[in-house]
Amino acid sequence: MAQSPTKRGRNEPEPRPIIIKKIIAEGHGGHHGGAWKVAYADFVTAMMAFFLLMWILGATNEKQRKGIADYFTPTMVQFKEKSAGSNGIFGGESVVDKDNYPHRAAQTGSKSISIPKDASGGEKEGAGAAKSRDRAAFQKLKLLLQAKMAADPKLAKMMHNVRMVETREGLRIDLVDQADFAMFRSGTDELSPEARALMKQVAEVTNFADNSVIVRGHTDAMPYSKGRTVNNWTLSAARAEATRRALSDFGVANTRFARIEGVADREPYVAGDPYDPRNRRMSITLAWSAGDTAEGPVDLMAGGGASDPTAMPAAGLAQIAARKAGKQDAGH
Repeated sequence: MAQSPTKRGRNEPEPRPIIIKKIIAEGHGGHHGGAWKVAYADFVTAMMAFFLLMWILGATNEKQRKGIADYFTPTMVQFKEKSAGSNGIFGGESVVDKDNYPHRAAQTGSKSISIPKDASGGEKEGAGAAKSRDRAAFQKLKLLLQAKMAADPKLAKMMHNVRMVETREGLRIDLVDQADFAMFRSGTDELSPEARALMKQVAEVTNFADNSVIVRGHTDAMPYSKGRTVNNWTLSAARAEATRRALSDFGVANTRFARIEGVADREPYVAGDPYDPRNRRMSITLAWSAGDTAEGPVDLMAGGGASDPTAMPAAGLAQIAARKAGKQDAGH
């Protein structure tokens, strides 16, 4: 039962009311705090990180950016079949053991990444700079080879058999057959005397650079007679090796050869006619110093006969017609 309020006596004073007074401070209290400062600091930090990122993207090349990305990318741990750390059925090594982590050079600090001092990239030494140096060197080699061939009356007649193009692999020197000229004796890997003389000039020019060398042999699509053990694959590979030996004999160091390949008729020079004699050729490539760089073939022998696959002598057309009629081995 609720208690009744205590009755006040007749002589007791009236109770004083409780007054709560709120004092609002005025003046400069806002200078002593505020959430806006935290938000502003976050904004300034984010902007600083953004402009730092923009500077790094502009001041580094692709290889350096990949190295930076690898440095900050957590290493993926390869879990083993057994779980970590205990004995018995679950026994095994712990995933936190340092031996379970593949160490990258960028993580261990054994390889440093240099970032240019200025955003213009004036001091950087990367793939772009190496590409520019290679391209300038290739241009000089082209002019030197042209001068050497022009100085020899016999080689001057073979200018249209030489084509130099810039590819993804590097500077490719194509030594192309014609209807009236062949680098090798038919069906063999024996270089003709004229081809050896040309190979000597190519080797001397190649020695002015230290780029790796790739040799690739090509044939036309004319098949061999049935019952023979050789084919266009073995022939193109044998001719590539013969070219490598010739270059080595004329001074190109064996350590510079990166690949020796025979591709048969799979990469025709004249795609519209697999039997064209110009599909028989040797490709000697000086590789780029720093990876693949070129977007596509760029002809460095402008005006050369070999660079125009559509320019076919009448004698060549006659020979192709004769070969297609039955001379199966004459074109190898």
